[in-house]
Amino acid sequence: METAPAPGLSRSLFAFSIFYGGMVCIAGVLGNKQVALGPLAVEAGIFAFLLLVVVSSSVAELHGRQTANRLVLIGFVPLLASLALTLLVLAVPASKDMPPDRLGAFETMMMATPRIWLGGIVAYGVSQFLNVTIFSRLKGEGGGRLLWFRAGVASILSQIVDTLLFITIAFYGEFPIGNLLVGQMLAKVVLSAVLVPPLIYLFVGLGRRLDARV
Repeated sequence: METAPAPGLSRSLFAFSIFYGGMVCIAGVLGNKQVALGPLAVEAGIFAFLLLVVVSSSVAELHGRQTANRLVLIGFVPLLASLALTLLVLAVPASKDMPPDRLGAFETMMMATPRIWLGGIVAYGVSQFLNVTIFSRLKGEGGGRLLWFRAGVASILSQIVDTLLFITIAFYGEFPIGNLLVGQMLAKVVLSAVLVPPLIYLFVGLGRRLDARV
């Protein structure tokens, strides 16, 4: 017999919450690689962050602003837990059988300065709450129409703020950050405009199908 989510928790919210938590954790890992998209260069964590934006907007569309904000707030749990676990694993001595080159690669990828950790946490919280706020207000003003436009605008504005906060907190004073800010913002705006509109229809449609199942 199939087991359903607990009473009061819809199938879409149950599924999206699990997916959201996974994207929160993997975003920082993917951010260790910078990818080239034509003339644009962007850290690969943006793909996970765009999925976070899409999921939080989908939850706002299907279940309301308060529920979406609660999802973003709960997202701090896996984010902080993964940070704590990473620090613990880095502090535990490595096995003598582990190849030095593999250990070095792991430590290089997983280590970050306190400013980078702080920048990621602050940028996540502010940008995700901002995304839900903008998306919900546009929905109220437009009567729920133009889903692709609301999601795209909310994503673009929230990703600009995300970039500004993260790069400023993590790197200000270390080196000139002007070119990095402009380049990252441009890349994230383009990706938000291209990817978010089709993805929001995909996730909202999936959520409605999940909730329609008996």
